[in-house]
Amino acid sequence: MRQRSSMENHRRRNVTIGSRTSVLIAALAAALLIAGCGHRVVASPGEHTVKVFPDQATYDKVAKLKAEGGAMGMLGGIGANLAAKEVDDQTPVRIVSSNDEGSEIEVTDGPLKGLKGFVPKPNVD
Repeated sequence: MRQRSSMENHRRRNVTIGSRTSVLIAALAAALLIAGCGHRVVASPGEHTVKVFPDQATYDKVAKLKAEGGAMGMLGGIGANLAAKEVDDQTPVRIVSSNDEGSEIEVTDGPLKGLKGFVPKPNVD
């Protein structure tokens, strides 16, 4: 039986440490991926869907029209239906960016997977 030199033992130990490190890195990456996918859209009470606007500027215009009330408010409601796509309540999303008014999101699952747009703050969990 041949004795291993100290250099061979050292190399073998480095490989073991390297594989442990790679397993640790893979586990951390998986944990970050899971943590990043934990957001969902939340419908307002009495609703079953959430409107996803193409961008925040469109949302702001529609919200301003709705706030005016009367005929302009009705136009705002119609504009929201035309401009926004509707996704089901509890649809998983990835938050791209967010501010005080809401979040830019990307739908990660469901029939509208890949849809990107703006969702008001109360509608994102």
